[in-house]
Amino acid sequence: MKHNFRELIIWQEAMDIVRLVYKNTKTFPKEEIYGLTSQIKRASVSIPSNIAEGCGRGTDPQLIHFLDIALGSSCELETQLILANDLLFINDEFLEDSLNKINQFQRRTRTFRDRIAEKSK
Repeated sequence: MKHNFRELIIWQEAMDIVRLVYKNTKTFPKEEIYGLTSQIKRASVSIPSNIAEGCGRGTDPQLIHFLDIALGSSCELETQLILANDLLFINDEFLEDSLNKINQFQRRTRTFRDRIAEKSK
């Protein structure tokens, strides 16, 4: 394994996002437990999970592939949080804080991904 995922800042940030999501979805309406709440939780968990899986695969092209999946999940989460805000399940302050954390994660992940891709050429 070339990268220890637990040492990567992007994995640590992704784990922070998951904890934030789980804490703040507790107040969602009970009828959403199998709907939007579940979708948001799954998308958030998918982010650090894909980083870890990519690191475990052992090759740069595979890591890049799983980083792309993690980025896709972060965009999915972003969309779901915007929807949750539109539905008044989360407030504007939480949405803004979450989007800032997600966008920071996306920037760092793209930079990391690009570095790996450049090194692999």
